[in-house]
Amino acid sequence: MSMDATAWSALHRTMMNSEGSHKVTRETLRRIASFAVPHKRKLILFLIMSVITAVLAVATPVLAGKVVNSIVDGDSRRTVFELAGLIALIALADAGFGIFTRWLSANIGEGLILDLRTKVFDHVQRMPVAFFTRTRTGALVSRLNNDVLGAQRAFSDTLSGVVSNLVTLTLALIVMLSISWQITLVALVLLPVFVIPARRMGGRLAAMRREAADYNATMSTRMTERFSAPGATLVKLYGRPEQESIEFAARARRVRDIGVKSAMLQSVFVTALTTVSALALAVVYGLGGFYALRGSLDPGDVVAMALLLTRLYAPLTALASARVEVMSAVVSFERVFEVLDLKPLIAEKPDAIDLPAGPVTVEFDDVTFAYPSADKVSLASLEEVAQLDSRGGVDVLHNVSFTVEPGQLVALVGTSGAGKSTIASLVPRLYDVDTGAIRLNGVDVRDLTLSSIRRTLGMATQDGHLFHESVRSNLLLSRPEATEDELWTALHDARLDDLIRSLADGLDTVVGERGYRLSGGERQRLTIARLLLARPQLVILDEATAHLDSTSEAAVQEALAAALTGRTSLVIAHRLSTVRAADLILVVEDGRIVEQGNHTELLAQGGRYEELYRTQFDQGPVAEPV
Repeated sequence: MSMDATAWSALHRTMMNSEGSHKVTRETLRRIASFAVPHKRKLILFLIMSVITAVLAVATPVLAGKVVNSIVDGDSRRTVFELAGLIALIALADAGFGIFTRWLSANIGEGLILDLRTKVFDHVQRMPVAFFTRTRTGALVSRLNNDVLGAQRAFSDTLSGVVSNLVTLTLALIVMLSISWQITLVALVLLPVFVIPARRMGGRLAAMRREAADYNATMSTRMTERFSAPGATLVKLYGRPEQESIEFAARARRVRDIGVKSAMLQSVFVTALTTVSALALAVVYGLGGFYALRGSLDPGDVVAMALLLTRLYAPLTALASARVEVMSAVVSFERVFEVLDLKPLIAEKPDAIDLPAGPVTVEFDDVTFAYPSADKVSLASLEEVAQLDSRGGVDVLHNVSFTVEPGQLVALVGTSGAGKSTIASLVPRLYDVDTGAIRLNGVDVRDLTLSSIRRTLGMATQDGHLFHESVRSNLLLSRPEATEDELWTALHDARLDDLIRSLADGLDTVVGERGYRLSGGERQRLTIARLLLARPQLVILDEATAHLDSTSEAAVQEALAAALTGRTSLVIAHRLSTVRAADLILVVEDGRIVEQGNHTELLAQGGRYEELYRTQFDQGPVAEPV
């Protein structure tokens, strides 16, 4: 490899990774080392291979010098052929070791990526719903991708680079000093001219890179929002396509300008380095030739010195940037640790017990609850804010108490924002209560295993979320072991089997992002089919029929009535017509239960329920749009 190419390879990393100073704690280093432990044997072998490769890199120039000396001295052909053959063997060995080292590097790096991603993914899954409502999805995904890759480089690239460059530099310097200390010292005089520009230009290029990354991130966020089905619909309905195009193009042009400026700066710098490389070689050939003509240096030594010069400058430059590369990797680790250090609010006790199968009683005992403040469930960097709001949450439920007996259907009604969905979300431990307790069959939900709660409880929410997967996959989410017949039975009960049979791929039809290939009513019926497939003993319906037309709602209500028979049910509904048959109706206002009783009793009281009922029905039906 030519000297300028070798130098540029090292210096390019220097320029593209220049960052500000950063203090590394001992605890951070200890945690980083813990991720290396599972790969300890491969890491040791990897470092040994890096040392061997570095030795071979220095051996070739020395042998090349001996070949030249043998030719000049008139040695036998055999000597020249033996030296040439040895150079060939070293080249083959270097290639073999290089491939093996690359295999080790790939295994260590990819293994580390797997460990980090799995750990972050599993940790994030344990976070409360409040974490996801505050966090930018793109920023969170970036931690699993960009930062994990940055952390991986610390082991697969930087570590081996430091070791091999140290060995190469040491050996090259020793050999060069042993050949001619005078030429070596003169060659080192040019080192500042070689390294200093890299450090200074590196800052400028890094700043450009960060600016371009910010603009790219903004464009990516904008595209993600505008290209989703609801986002595209919103832009078409209320947006200004021309203005959207102008704003996007402005950012794209800035990225283009930065790219052109970066390319020119790199080009000028490479040209300067090439000139410095030529000057350094001129010094070696000129001074070395002078000594060779005087007879104080062999011609082959001049050639060896010139070749060794590339083994001297490139490692020196790479080592000059090693700290920057290490710090960059450490920052990536710290950003990963930042997520891992965010404690989940919902944790299963070590001695948690399973909820036995069978009928379920639900009891709310003087429950008070406030949604957690931002600093307890999120990170400023994931919300793209300077500082998280540390103010305590405001109570949204106040001393709520009621009991749902096995097989009962209990309805929660009230105005929007009264706290009905909050009550529903506390039962499956999407959040934990602040005071009081929620018990299933007399056992506090905080003392139960999360798996047994999920196995016992089924919930259908208002948004009817579906994954960008097949109908089959979305159904099997609730019960992976379900048979084909059970899938079709659930679809039949949700009045969706005819539609699915009419699709070309049937159960294997992909429903699209958030299920947008289906209508709103079809999406909701598919989520109800998923609930029916789970066969839970406790069912929570949070406006589960809100998006259905009258015909579909009547059919699904019939299916739900049959499916809920014998099961404990908690139903939230704005349409009071859907809850008139409930065993118990709880009227919720401002986080409190203000009335309770059955439909007839509550109407007779003439209170808040009667007012809500009269508002919906006494004014007559709302006219359908034409």
